[in-house]
Amino acid sequence: MIQTKLIPRTPEAYEPPMLIKNILAESIKYEPQREIVYRDLFRMNYTEFNRRTRQLANVLTGLGIKPGDTVAVLDWDSHRYLECFFGVTSLGAILHTVNVRLSPAQILFTMNHAEDKLVLIHEDFLPILEAIKDKLTTVDTFVLLSDKVYTDLNAIGHVPNGFVGEYEALLRDVSDHYEFPDFDENTWATTFYTTGTTGNPKGVYFSHRQLFMHTMGLLTYLIGYEAIPFKSRTDVYMPITPMFHVHAWGFPFLATLLSAKQVYPGRYDPEMLLKLLVTEGVTLSHCVPTILNMLVSSPAAQKFKAQLSRWSVLIGGSALTKGLAKAALDLGINVSAGYGMSETAPVLAVAYLNDAERSLPLDEQVEYRTRAGRISPFVEARLMDENGNFLPHDGQALGEVVVRTPWNTQGYYNDLERGAELWQNGWLHTGDVATISSDNWLVIADRTKDVIKTGGEWVSSLDMEDVLSQVEGVAESAVIGLPDERWGERPHALVVQKPGYSLTAEGIKETLQARIDRGEIHKWYMPDRIIFVQEIPKTSVGKIDKKRIRSDMKAQILS
Repeated sequence: MIQTKLIPRTPEAYEPPMLIKNILAESIKYEPQREIVYRDLFRMNYTEFNRRTRQLANVLTGLGIKPGDTVAVLDWDSHRYLECFFGVTSLGAILHTVNVRLSPAQILFTMNHAEDKLVLIHEDFLPILEAIKDKLTTVDTFVLLSDKVYTDLNAIGHVPNGFVGEYEALLRDVSDHYEFPDFDENTWATTFYTTGTTGNPKGVYFSHRQLFMHTMGLLTYLIGYEAIPFKSRTDVYMPITPMFHVHAWGFPFLATLLSAKQVYPGRYDPEMLLKLLVTEGVTLSHCVPTILNMLVSSPAAQKFKAQLSRWSVLIGGSALTKGLAKAALDLGINVSAGYGMSETAPVLAVAYLNDAERSLPLDEQVEYRTRAGRISPFVEARLMDENGNFLPHDGQALGEVVVRTPWNTQGYYNDLERGAELWQNGWLHTGDVATISSDNWLVIADRTKDVIKTGGEWVSSLDMEDVLSQVEGVAESAVIGLPDERWGERPHALVVQKPGYSLTAEGIKETLQARIDRGEIHKWYMPDRIIFVQEIPKTSVGKIDKKRIRSDMKAQILS
């Protein structure tokens, strides 16, 4: 950095730090009567939410939690989780959002590695706790979370041995007066764990400043560009991305800042999700493609087409295929893609259509809506080759996406080696191969480890999945490359067909060959093998698990 002249400071002057408590404080300034809803069990307004958040801080303080201590949460998406987003962090403690979809052994590793001191756990996850409780090395306090208290008052106070109490009962018995303190904005606020292809899960962490700035970045997208279809005065927000996964992509912070109505669905059940969409008037959600595919494929989707037509959905985690996008648009759903990763808090790009692109017919807009997006405000993104050289943003050059933002994680907790790999050459390496156009569009070709190298060509498995999604009757697909003596690698595909169809591998190949003959797709896009399956293997956060698919298909071929 260059040498500059800093502004003079008056000793008495106050410079407020960027803290999560300041986001919370905005929520009761203008629309405190708006609601936060949990399934069909509980609702409150923002005044009550702020009161309960202060009560949570008193409960935690009374249980010995101090600034710098780590509090773990194992819960479904709920109002309680939202209270922890603010109540834990605003007293200076660290919130560990535990991925409940990991194996018990992985959950044990993450809780010991994060040095959790207190655990808030939903009763549905007690069997996991029983399997690992004796091996937890730093936890000394447990609090029970239960939905029964909203339907059966007699359930309050009935907690397992070793627990200090039930969440609602503990809140009820403490004061709602708590003054959240000021502290350094670089204070550690949250942590969670992301799994890779090898080794133990990696601990990602974020400061108050980073989460504050990520919220401001989302706000800029919302107000300045309207890339995120979210109008706080009229819209109703419901996440369908787990709150343990990158803070539900940061949107709960944004919704709270705007005091927008929020709906939390708990455990993801198609009937409950559709019920909440209709009865609560949900207008904005975000999810992985699997969830959207499940909803648009539901027989009830046509029944509720009028209500779905007011719904906007941002897709991330995996690529949004043109086939799925068209199916959603046919139901009137305003669908578009976004891009990011756990280490980037996560938003890096959102599919923003400019004035000219918005004027196109919907069928033509699909090309833009399914791209990773236009690079977000305050995000510096470049393409880098294997030697660390930058590549041009001409929409043609392929390179690894590297980024700098005000909200990137600074490393992995207690893992300097993998942190150094992440930040090689002073840029955060995403592991994604892409192009960037001169007008700021980011188009992901593939993960570096998933690009299929065949016959001297680089073939994108994501592009192949996109082509398969457009074959009538294909609900979902996954493409991986396997070793081939002649070509180096060849593509192989798993396909899930829609109900009522009787597809064959030969029929799909004939459809693809017709497109190849017309020059619409490259000849390399013909998979060697197409296998029909009931479902595509997924990771704990709903992404296609290509590591497992690759291993399983190799085993099939060898056998």
